[in-house]
Order: sequence, then structure tokens, then C-alpha cells
Amino acid sequence: MNHPGHLIEVLLFIILLFLVWISFTNFGMVKRFLIGRPMRTAELSGQHTKLLWFIALPILSADLYSSVSYGPEAGMTELMGLGDGAKWYIIPITVSTVILLAILITSYIMGILAYPSGGGAYAIAKDNFKPRWVSLVASSSLLIDYILTVAVSVSAALEAISSAYPIVAPYETELAIGCVFLLLVMNLRGVAESAKIFAWPTIGFMVCMVIIIFTGLFECTRHGFVQSTTPPFGTVPKGISTLLVLKAFSSACSALTGIETISNAVPIFREPKQRNAIKTYIALGSITSFTLLGFAYLLYVKGISPSPQNTMLSQLTGLYFGHSIIYQIIIWFTFIVLILAANSTFTGFSQLAAIVAADGYLPRVLTNRGDRLGYSNGIIALAACASILILAFHAHTNALIPLYAIGVFLSFTVAQIGLVRRWLRVKGSRWKIKLAINSFGAFITAIVAVIFAVTKFMGGAWIVLVVLPILVFFSLTIRKHYNFIAQELHIDISKEFPEIREVTTIVLVSGVHRVVNSTISFAKSIGDNPIAVYVGFDDESINKMERKWEEWGYPCRLVVLKSKYRSVLEPLNRFIKIVEEKRGHEGHIHLIIPQFIPKRGWHNLLHNQTALQLRLWFLRHKDVVITTVPYHLKK
Repeated sequence: MNHPGHLIEVLLFIILLFLVWISFTNFGMVKRFLIGRPMRTAELSGQHTKLLWFIALPILSADLYSSVSYGPEAGMTELMGLGDGAKWYIIPITVSTVILLAILITSYIMGILAYPSGGGAYAIAKDNFKPRWVSLVASSSLLIDYILTVAVSVSAALEAISSAYPIVAPYETELAIGCVFLLLVMNLRGVAESAKIFAWPTIGFMVCMVIIIFTGLFECTRHGFVQSTTPPFGTVPKGISTLLVLKAFSSACSALTGIETISNAVPIFREPKQRNAIKTYIALGSITSFTLLGFAYLLYVKGISPSPQNTMLSQLTGLYFGHSIIYQIIIWFTFIVLILAANSTFTGFSQLAAIVAADGYLPRVLTNRGDRLGYSNGIIALAACASILILAFHAHTNALIPLYAIGVFLSFTVAQIGLVRRWLRVKGSRWKIKLAINSFGAFITAIVAVIFAVTKFMGGAWIVLVVLPILVFFSLTIRKHYNFIAQELHIDISKEFPEIREVTTIVLVSGVHRVVNSTISFAKSIGDNPIAVYVGFDDESINKMERKWEEWGYPCRLVVLKSKYRSVLEPLNRFIKIVEEKRGHEGHIHLIIPQFIPKRGWHNLLHNQTALQLRLWFLRHKDVVITTVPYHLKK
């Protein structure tokens, strides 16, 4: 009897093949169904409305706040091998995380005061550092972190569901990829990050966490704040080391990603923008700190240990509510808010990639807006990279955590140092206080980044530390390429002007039929004496072609070439080379290639693609003008 998992995999494969076939045969219909109607550029201005700070709070907090569901667990997972004696470390580790959160929020408030129009790490670095690579370190770090945020958030969402429904566990990877695909389609359709409907799941998750914490505290008033399940506090377990504690702290700091979101989104706030953004930061910091501390304390009181099959949040909720409807609601709100955290990243990644690409450091294709006015190429790139990570790490959050957050702390450090340079340069009111805050922030975030690099290096952080300089190098190489092109294409308009040159038109023909007739007609319409070129593989086909051409009445001059190796390209290239030698650089060569277009896309598989191959080769190797004359078949 077949295993159910194998049957599901076969079914998914069949569905995938069906979707590929549908897309190939009618791509336009599938695209319209998934993405929706194209939108006019003029509609872009009406996409966003200004928000009050208490409305913006749940909209912009999904990334940061959702990570409380896995941040403390990520920290404790590093210490689980030390036994119950290490469980009390969740308290000092979480307190340290909250202190770091306060430092980061205070530092980013200084960023809002300096850049009221929105000052992300890349904008701050570009404004305050002359070396190009510094701003690219910030942008590359954030782009990598955005990719990891999608992978980690979606993986954590699936782990939350599989904790409640163990039957889902074997299919976490496939379901995670499916979730990324749905997020891809949603964002290609233009679902705005600031859509107010997205605020409700975040509010729901906040309410769920508050319910858990107050339920736990109420239970503590009845059974004691130190219970039989509470591990001893302050014991030093065997095998503990400073490096291991720092490793646990760095993993717990994964709960701090997403802090930059509010700083980047200052323009969407109502006036006064700066004050409202600062209020949002303070409110978010307070709620997140309360949740982290309350959640960590209850995990300690109940002595809960990390488990690959059941998240610590699920275990704690199950202790208080069993598997009741309340438990189900909390799990599903956790799932939804983690998916929304990944969703908000799509906007951030594509916008940052477009900004960097507009500066010439990434491919310009990332600046193109799709049918629904989003930066669709960046959205697709993010989904593809996140899916690769999910596949590589089998959608296991704890396996992805070592790669996570090091990039964002690097960007934090660059941003803080940039603000320090700004206050020293610009000064302004109370600049010494602002300088002190950002100097301290830069020092702390740099230390945390180093802790990440050292403690997580062998666990996977080396991947980020290797990819980051490679990405910076390629960004500089791309900018160098664009600069070279601009220099080479520049003309002096006072000295250079288009000249009229004679054109030699060559028409590639494969016989005497309707497609060739249409192509010769086009060639004669734009020039007096086109040359038809026929490439034959044997004497019989050549003689047949010459007879047919004679019967047709010699519509134009015919040159017949024989191919010894059954290749059209080699003799045609040789003929063009002869023409070039005769004409020199005094004229143009125009190669016209006929091509019939099947009515159905899959019919292309039944025909060779000689026209496409020739076009690609000559564009790459010859200064030849190439025109393809299409003939659309009716059946």
C-alpha cells in the first residue's frame, strides 16, 4: 500500500504539470486571473492614505511583534542540551533583549528626527558616507535580511500549525513553499502593505498574547509565582560557557528584526509625521517589551523546554487552555501574523531594491513596475530566494535562525554610525544628546553584530558573511558597467549627426511558400534590390529550389549556399562576411528572417527555432540589423 505522503506528492506534481501546461498555452489568461487587470500609472498616487499613529501601529508592527512567538524559543534552543538547570537563563536573556530593543528604538527615533521623509539605513549611509561600499553594506545586509525574514516567518508559521495539528508536520516544506507562492501572487496583485485590513490579525495576535500573559499571572496568584515546575534560579549548569550564553542571546535577538519598518514608513503618517512616528515607536516598544518579558517569565515558571514537534508558545497555551477553541484561535492568529510579517517584507525588499537599482548598483529591471504598479521583479526575486532557503533548510526555524538577524544588525550599525557623522556635521538643536544616543547605539549594535558573527559562524552565519561582500562587489561591478555604457554611448551633439548609408538587404528563405512570399514582399517594400539566400544541405534540394525560383519568375536575386555540416548558420555567416569585406564600413547589412507563428503556444515544440537561434547569434557576434517578419498561422 502506498504511503499517503507519496500520493500527495504525486498529486502535487500532476497539478504543477497542469498549471505549467495552462500557463504555456495561454499565459495571458493565467496572468490576468492571478494578477488582475493592469493598472494605469495615474492610479499610483491614490494607493496610500495618510494614517493615524494608532492605526499605523498594528499595520507596521507585524514583522517585529510576530517574532516574539519564536525569539525566546530560539534563544533557549541553544541551551536545551544543558538540562533544566539552564532554563532560568531565559529571564536574563530576555531582559537583555528588551534593553537592546529600547536602545534601538531610541536610536531610530533620532533617525526620524534627522530624516523626516523616511531614513532607512541605505538612505542614511548614502547621505553620510562618501565611499560607495558603506551604503552598499547597509542595503545588501537589509536585502539579505528581508529574504531571511520571509523564510523564517513562513517556517515559524508552519511550525505553529504543525504543533497543533501534527499531521501537517511531514509536509511543512511543501506547505511553506505554497504560502510563499500565495504571498507572491498577493503582492503581484498589488496588495498594499498599508492596507488597513492587515491591522486586524496583528491586533488579534496582540490580544491573544495579552490573554496568555494575564491568564498565566492570574494562575500564579493562585498557585504561586514559583511553582513545582519552576526550575531553580541562578544555578550554573555543567557545560555552560560565556560563548554559549552569547550564542543564546544572539538567537533571541531574532525577535528584534523589523524595527526599521516605522523609520522607513514616516511618509505614510498624518501630520505631524515625526511626532506620530515617534509615538508609534514608543507604543510598539512598550507592547513588545511587555509581551517578551511576560512570555519569558511564564515559560520559566512552567519549566517549558524547546521541542522540535511542539513550539514553546503552543506548549504554554496548551497548559492554560488545553486544546480548546481558545487554543485553536491563538494558534491560527500566530500563523496569520507570521504570514503577514513575511508579507510586509515583500514591499520593503522590492522598494529598497528599486531604490538601489535606480542608483545604478543593481539591475535596472528592478525599477520596473508591473501591471499592478508594484516592483514585480523584486517581488519575484524575493519569493524565489526565500523558497530556495526554505527548501535547503526544510522549513525549520531553528536551522534558519543562525543566518538570521546578522544582516539587520550590520545595517543597524551602519545607520547609527551614519547618524553620528550627521550630528557632527550638521549639529543643530540638542545635537550633543542625539550624538551620544546614536554613538551608544552604534557601539551596542556593533557588539551584537560581532557576537552574531562569532557565535553563529559555524552554524550558518558564514553563509551571510560570504554572500554579503560578494553582493557588495557585484553591486559595484554593476555600477561600473552602467558608467562604462553611459560613457561609450555619449555623443557630442555639436559634431555628430545621423548619416544616410546604403543598405544591403539579405532575406533568408527556406523554399517557395506563403511565408517567404510575405517576407520578400516586405523586403522589396523597404528596398529596391533585396538578396534572397537559400542554404541547402544536398544537391537535390539546391536544384529543386533553383527550379522553383525560376518558375516563380525571379522575384529578386537568389544566392544558393551549400552547407557541408547541415548548418544554416555557418554558410550564412560566411556569406555575410563576404558582403562586409566588399562594402567595408560604408553601409549597413540588413538581415530579414521569416518566421511563422503557431496559433497555439505548445505548437512551438513541434518546430525548430532556427529564426531565434540565428537572431541571437548575429546580435551577439555581428554588426547586422536583424528583422524578423512574422506570419501568423490560422490553425
